[in-house]
Amino acid sequence: METLLAITIGCLVAAAVYLMLARDMLRFLFGLTLISNAVNLAIFASGRITVGGVPPLVPDGEKYPVGDVANALPQALILTAIVIGFGLFAFSLVLAMRAYSALGTLDTDAMRLSEADDEKGDAA
Repeated sequence: METLLAITIGCLVAAAVYLMLARDMLRFLFGLTLISNAVNLAIFASGRITVGGVPPLVPDGEKYPVGDVANALPQALILTAIVIGFGLFAFSLVLAMRAYSALGTLDTDAMRLSEADDEKGDAA
């Protein structure tokens, strides 16, 4: 199972880097989301959640869980990262929509100019 997760993480990181190197802002945002999911899977795999652990439930009359239990810390980290990643994606998407409405493009090379008429004014 860990081998499959490692291959999946590698594919997600490769696709995310490919998307983040594009000039289009939406592709960059999707790449950012993919790399966030890849990091979540890496934390999931490193937390050994998939290796025979059961939920950390304490039976009646006991002080501690019986047997091997799953570590709850990676689960809490992943849940927090998912919430933060969603907030980052929502904010970035709204920022991209605002940039598109103001500039008329999502191409980052075209966005680098402060005003579209600057090049025309310099050439004259």
